[in-house]
Amino acid sequence: MKKILLTGGGTAGHVTPNIALLPSLKDAGFEASYIGSYSGIEKQLIEELNIPYYGISSGKLRRYKSLKNLSDPFRVLKGYFQARRLMKKLKPDIVFSKGGFVSVPVVLASGHRHIPVIIHESDMTPGLANKIASRSAVKICCNFPETLKYLPKEKAVLTGSPIRRELMRGNRLAGLDLCGFNTSKPVLLVVGGSTGAVRVNEAVRSILPKLLEKFQVVHLCGKGKTDETLAGIPGYRQFEYISKEMRDLFAMADIVISRAGANAICELLALKKPNLLIPLSAEASRGDQILNANSFKAHGYSCVLTEDELSPESLMASVLELYENRAVYINNMEKSPQNDAISKIMDLICSNAL
Repeated sequence: MKKILLTGGGTAGHVTPNIALLPSLKDAGFEASYIGSYSGIEKQLIEELNIPYYGISSGKLRRYKSLKNLSDPFRVLKGYFQARRLMKKLKPDIVFSKGGFVSVPVVLASGHRHIPVIIHESDMTPGLANKIASRSAVKICCNFPETLKYLPKEKAVLTGSPIRRELMRGNRLAGLDLCGFNTSKPVLLVVGGSTGAVRVNEAVRSILPKLLEKFQVVHLCGKGKTDETLAGIPGYRQFEYISKEMRDLFAMADIVISRAGANAICELLALKKPNLLIPLSAEASRGDQILNANSFKAHGYSCVLTEDELSPESLMASVLELYENRAVYINNMEKSPQNDAISKIMDLICSNAL
């Protein structure tokens, strides 16, 4: 049995693509283990799946001034030596890294022990962690065609992002039942992320009466962000967060409003869901969501509305335009080369494992 070591953490986006690969890795005869941080979100998500998990020291490598820049390099160095010892113990045939700063010492240790490493870059432009890790990688997978120009030509492969199998197996009727909806109107799904998107929530609620004339609306608001004054309105259902039933909500949805995180939009692409993206502003991030959204708009996969453009009028007009032209968006997504990511990545893993 071949052994694969997975790594990545810091956010769920650095973990869920690894989780999506696990069934195919098992089918291909790989035994998987995981290296992450001592207490990051990856620890909980991986241990729930009964995958052997090993925590190491990690630190963030910042481009800006911070007192932690004095101590974190030592945490990274400690993590590197911990990863080397784990490599000796686990003897992996290959390493797959989804990024995040905890992955840097793991990838560097793998390279120094001559273990093949494949890394995956989700965003349009590589983050600092993957820039460092890319020197030790044999292949670098990416989500966007535009990313290829930022990567070494001999290593770069356009794969898209691995999507969990169960997300593709939703039940539309189960989704309607969960929300108390019927088949009389189409369904608009609003996804603000696990922590919620205040600007998106406010904008949707500001036009809710108009939306409900045309759609049934299921609204994932984020923890602590539901509005009790709207509870019980026919055709409107709000949740803080949905986990396993998310596949049923996707199956039920005719169109989707979403932020533009890389994994979120790749799920929409895989599911062929016409979508309106409202990316997080550059002031609140490094601007990667704006780049992601613009790429999907350019390829005809998404309608895009920036936060600067967001108003009750522009949101309503964008939703109606999206629904009216939903068949065009679906057709464009069906032709995308970013589909079937798991098969492409598995081919790379199997062909590069020792």
